[in-house]
Amino acid sequence: MVKLLMSWDIKAGLEAIYFDFIVNEFMPGLLRLDIQPTEAWYTVYGSGPQILTGGVAKDLDTMTSILDSEEWYDLQSELLAYVANFEYKIVRDTGRFQL
Repeated sequence: MVKLLMSWDIKAGLEAIYFDFIVNEFMPGLLRLDIQPTEAWYTVYGSGPQILTGGVAKDLDTMTSILDSEEWYDLQSELLAYVANFEYKIVRDTGRFQL
């Protein structure tokens, strides 16, 4: 399995609409794309990204295909309306917390 690790900061003033989007569209969208969410972390204190999250897919070919899809592009585009400093990477899933 491979894991998609993502991080970002929520744009000031958009917190309520952001959380609504995450719960009602982003996470269900990941599931529709066959990415199983595995964790989500919210940084309350300290430096670094405000949000860290991850999800797994069965293999690298599947994940690459998902990230090349129009559905992912649309989901990511909507997320970018609410966040800044969006980054992601694909890593081999270890079954543990990963950065």
